[in-house]
Order: sequence, then C-alpha cells, then structure tokens
Amino acid sequence: MTAARLTHIEIDDRGLPTPTPEIEQERAVAIFDLLEDNSFALQADGAPDGPYRLHLAIRERRLVFDVATDTGKAGEFHLSLGPFRQVVKDYWQICEAYFDAVKKLPPSQIEAIDMARRGIHNEGARILQERLDGKAAIDTDTSRRLFTLICVLHFGS
Repeated sequence: MTAARLTHIEIDDRGLPTPTPEIEQERAVAIFDLLEDNSFALQADGAPDGPYRLHLAIRERRLVFDVATDTGKAGEFHLSLGPFRQVVKDYWQICEAYFDAVKKLPPSQIEAIDMARRGIHNEGARILQERLDGKAAIDTDTSRRLFTLICVLHFGS
C-alpha cells in the first residue's frame, strides 16, 4: 500500500438536512471509489507521510479538511466555500435534470445531460485542485471524487 493516499474518509454531516436517496448514493459511491483508488499527499514542510484519514466538514461557512495518520493529527486546512458556490449549484441542477431524465428520456438525451454533468464536475475538481495547491497534492480522479463529497456537504449548508 502506498503512503500517499487516503485510507479512511469521514463526513461530518451534523446539523445538515437528511440527504435524499440520490445524494446518499452519490456520497456512498464517491467514498467507495476514493478508498479503492486515490492519490493524496500533504505538501507542508514537515508533514507526516500517509496513509491518511480524512475528516471532511463545513464549519463556520468554510470547508475543513482535517487530516490524520494512524499516529495522530497530520494537518488541518480551511477553504472558503465562495469559489465552489456556483459550480456546486450548477452541479446539483444538472444532477436533478439527470435523475429526472433517467426516469423518462431516451438514452441519447440522457447521455447529453450526463456529458454536461461531467463537464461541470470536472470544473469543480479543477477548482478544488487549485484551492488545495500547496496544502495537498491530489490527482484528477481523487479531486473529482472529493468534489462530489463537497457537493454532498454543500447541499445542506
């Protein structure tokens, strides 16, 4: 097992509304996929090597990455939610359209909506990578999955 990875992910959803079944499914798939394959390494000088445990939360209108190793706290960083607001809003709107389309539209129209959804998702992942620059190194797939978890948290905030 490589050290530059997440081996445990916990989402702090205290105080948030109960997620819809679709949101709960998005969350479960993102966590499963992240634990199967991810790349995550702290970049601060003196930061301990992984593997890492991530506690993700929204506190005081900020996104909080609380990172630990098996031996203790490894770091914590807070990101403003501002840069994510529009892309998260766009993502949930397109997801809603996608969930509705799956129920009643032909595959060609579902595919078009899904392509738009992936484009917005990629934009959110790019923003996350930019915001984490200098704090944590993550690959694109890890960023996409973490963005999904941010959307899940942002849904209720």
